[in-house]
Amino acid sequence: MSEVRVRFAPSPTGPLHIGGVRTALYNYLFAKSKGGRIILRIEDTDQARFVEGAEEYIIDSLKWSGIEFDESVVHGGDYGPYKQSERKAMYLPYAEQLVKDGFAYYAFDTSEELSAMRERMKTAGVPSPQYNAFTRTTMQNSLALSEDEVSKRIDSGEPYVIRIKMPRNEEVKLNDIIRGWVSVNTNNMDDKVIFKSDGMPTYHLANVVDDYSMKISHVIRGEEWLPSAPLHVLLYRYLGWEDSTPEFAHLPLILKPDGHGKLSKRDGDRLGFPVFPIEWKNPQTGEISLGYRESGYISSAFINMLSLLGWNPGTEKEIFSMDELIQSFTLERVGKAGAKFDFDKTKWFNQQYLRAKTKEELAAELQLILKEHRVEANDSFVAAVCEQLKERATFIKDMWDEGKYYFIAPTSYDAKIIRKKWKYDTPKYMSELMSRIEGISDFTSQNIEEVFRLYLKENEIGMGSLLPPFRISLTGLAVGPSLFDIASLLGKEETIKRMKTALNSIQQWD
Repeated sequence: MSEVRVRFAPSPTGPLHIGGVRTALYNYLFAKSKGGRIILRIEDTDQARFVEGAEEYIIDSLKWSGIEFDESVVHGGDYGPYKQSERKAMYLPYAEQLVKDGFAYYAFDTSEELSAMRERMKTAGVPSPQYNAFTRTTMQNSLALSEDEVSKRIDSGEPYVIRIKMPRNEEVKLNDIIRGWVSVNTNNMDDKVIFKSDGMPTYHLANVVDDYSMKISHVIRGEEWLPSAPLHVLLYRYLGWEDSTPEFAHLPLILKPDGHGKLSKRDGDRLGFPVFPIEWKNPQTGEISLGYRESGYISSAFINMLSLLGWNPGTEKEIFSMDELIQSFTLERVGKAGAKFDFDKTKWFNQQYLRAKTKEELAAELQLILKEHRVEANDSFVAAVCEQLKERATFIKDMWDEGKYYFIAPTSYDAKIIRKKWKYDTPKYMSELMSRIEGISDFTSQNIEEVFRLYLKENEIGMGSLLPPFRISLTGLAVGPSLFDIASLLGKEETIKRMKTALNSIQQWD
């Protein structure tokens, strides 16, 4: 088998959807599993839809996702340039060769003439009018006009496009790695434009020319390109490259959470989750769309989640490092059916990856949040806080949102618990408990708990009567990690100080 070479070829027409990241990921995993190379190619032939900043966004998104390219607009390589607009000069000769060989033709039709043709066809009862073998003879093209007329129009600078000349009633077949044999009759295909009047090729011609010249062995892309694959197969044949036709694999869609239709930005906005890897600011409207990075996701958790949206490892295993994915991945285990997006499962993945981090790694990240809130704490203390909180957190920011009492004494207290648990005799019990706690010389979690339980036993008090007021005093909240662990970490002085403050602040509740 020749060297495996794959490419991810996004268009800079907007932000990179998570479906695009998954396509890049599957290309990466396949290439690396075969000892091959992956290329990032920017397909910017559609100048009308070009969006400022989109190319940089795509590159940054893939970098954050941990997908590394062997050749690209950034890294260079032996088959560049890797941006189609910089390869512009190479496409026209191929288009003209197709015309010369009778596989394509010049078309001069205006937008008004194209609209008129479609209206005529609709009137004649054709539901989906196409520019094809049945309509081309009635249009303004080099198949219907004389050779002199065509030359005259071209020499005068009249705008034209080049269209593929689709043969009549031919079965075009391709063996898709994921979907098996696909067969399409050319009577159901139209004469696509392969070269535009602005001097740029369309996707159909450019991607075939580039894939051939970059020696791409496998084309792995979304299923939305499956209807175009037969055209690409024909272009390889017509250009004399049939023996170099790559193998195709068309990936299933990522579906909405209910399984009905393709996942979109609108779904994310409506249901409250990102559909982009990193934050995107629309240059036209200024609208900001949240990304997974800014939402606090760990990039490796994000990638792990994406890897299983369409691919089944064949085992119950769900947590995969990138190296493990490379070892396990095969295109044959990618399904045909769309994969439903599950945001709760996405959060679960992040939780698993967060728990796997060391307390020192978590502390370094939490320190960044503490600095934002102008809170100073030494690294060892922050690491200890992370150790206590990480089993309860999904994101690093949760440790601040739910555990700020480690760093700042509470200034308010859970009113519901006070009404329910702070009784007339609670101040007496809390004062006596405070005295017992002051007598602890070795202020460990175990010793604090022993003193607490002994006090309950001696006074015949239930755990539920005193533990909630004690917790409220230290944290202001009704729930959290082990209260004795919290007290031990805060230290005796801070624990006593908070108990006194609570006794002075909380009035008797009816």
